[in-house]
Amino acid sequence: MKSLRQVYPFLLLISSVLVNAASPNIVIILADDFGVGDIQAHYPDNKIATPYLDKLSAESKRFTNAHSNTACCTPSRYGLLTGRYSWRTRLQEWVLAAYEPPLIAADRLTLPGFLQKNGYETAIIGKWHLGWNWAGDQPSVMIEERNALKKFEWDYTKPIQDGPITRGFDYYFGTHVPNFPPFTFIENDRVVEQPTERYTHDPNEGVVMPIGFAGSPIAPDWKFDQILPEITRRAVNYIQDHAEDAEPFFLYFSMTSPHEPVVPSKKFAGKSGIAPIADFVMETDWSAGQVVKAIDKAGIADDTIVIFTADNGHSHYTGWEDLINAGHRPSGEYRGHKSDVWEGGHRVPLMVRWPGRVTAGASSNQILSLNDIFATCADLLGKSLPADSAEDSLSFLSLILGKNETPLRAHVVNHSTGGEFAYQEGPWKIVFRNAETTLDKARGKPTTVELYNLENDIAETTDIATEHPEVVQQLTAKLKSVVARGTSRPGPARSNDTQVNVEITQTERWGPAL
Repeated sequence: MKSLRQVYPFLLLISSVLVNAASPNIVIILADDFGVGDIQAHYPDNKIATPYLDKLSAESKRFTNAHSNTACCTPSRYGLLTGRYSWRTRLQEWVLAAYEPPLIAADRLTLPGFLQKNGYETAIIGKWHLGWNWAGDQPSVMIEERNALKKFEWDYTKPIQDGPITRGFDYYFGTHVPNFPPFTFIENDRVVEQPTERYTHDPNEGVVMPIGFAGSPIAPDWKFDQILPEITRRAVNYIQDHAEDAEPFFLYFSMTSPHEPVVPSKKFAGKSGIAPIADFVMETDWSAGQVVKAIDKAGIADDTIVIFTADNGHSHYTGWEDLINAGHRPSGEYRGHKSDVWEGGHRVPLMVRWPGRVTAGASSNQILSLNDIFATCADLLGKSLPADSAEDSLSFLSLILGKNETPLRAHVVNHSTGGEFAYQEGPWKIVFRNAETTLDKARGKPTTVELYNLENDIAETTDIATEHPEVVQQLTAKLKSVVARGTSRPGPARSNDTQVNVEITQTERWGPAL
């Protein structure tokens, strides 16, 4: 008879196999600047063909009241990967500029880090935009002037510190931001091809090319229109390479499109018959489709949850008028676009596919935040979240599985590129708008309070704050409580990284550390 010491490793192995067998692969496809109206199946009168996402929608459960953490890139990614509102950090507006340091603290548990601790292989392919530390004579720093660090020289031959592979990912390939230097690919913590040349702006290369970075380092023969095809190829290869692994995998495919520079590849240039931005949306659709096809081809569809969503609304400066004139409404029936505190800024498509577990073609109008994906993954694994992690993440697994359609989240906080706040609860949405047309003029001034009833006025056309002062008072108090508590979850209060005041426009992009 074998001793307990001999049997114990075998029992551990069996236990590990059973846990991994029950843990599905998780693939998040995050489109960049992709409007809630950009999937044709959801808005049949719109003009951009999206056959791959139409098919995915038919196979998924669709969540029609999903919101990004903030209406622009860096903050939304922070919320998705940490389960925490980004305005709780020192970054109070806009995004991380070129060469700025990491926004995610080294000791903060991230979604990939959590999954890593629970037996997952984790990878990010595509856009990071959450900062890292380049080697150089000067450190990467939080600085008020946007992109001021581009004037310094950085050492691209040395490892990059505090990037994705230090924040829970086992593997990384991509670009920090497609329109930020250095213009080259990064793999793990190394530059793939040294940026030994200097970028020359060519307006004929695409729409909204990075003219502000003319003269910045660029890899020889770098082609902006090859970024999306290359990261798509890498994501497909990752799925193929890990399909038969004993461990489940988490793939975060963080797309670089249809964000600027708008550079559809040769296969898609002119395909829409509308404008380059429409071509790029079509290529985005194709890219997402290749990832889903790779899952199906590998025979792991039943064991893989696919989540498709976007970081914020469609951009207003990459060809918006061309789309509107063609009869395409990127924000659907909602007001606004990327950067806005209005629904068009932060209401995003969200679809979840899990064959045999999720009812294909079903939909839910329950309010959700991209922050909630963290808690949902924890719930999926039957794990509890530490109190000091994912402070604004609530699981919607029961909604995904169709076991519950009662509201799981009472409210959601919205945030604009300019630092404006909004709070939604039930039909009500209260907005704290900057009082001036430009952010610099609004700094330090009281915000303007507006109130909307989304049930009766989804387009946010009529401010009814003066008609419902009691609602304004109640919602203001609730928002201030969410801010002050440092968490949206039940339990002990947490703390923000800086002072946050919804009733005064912030005076600095980087709030002073507490």
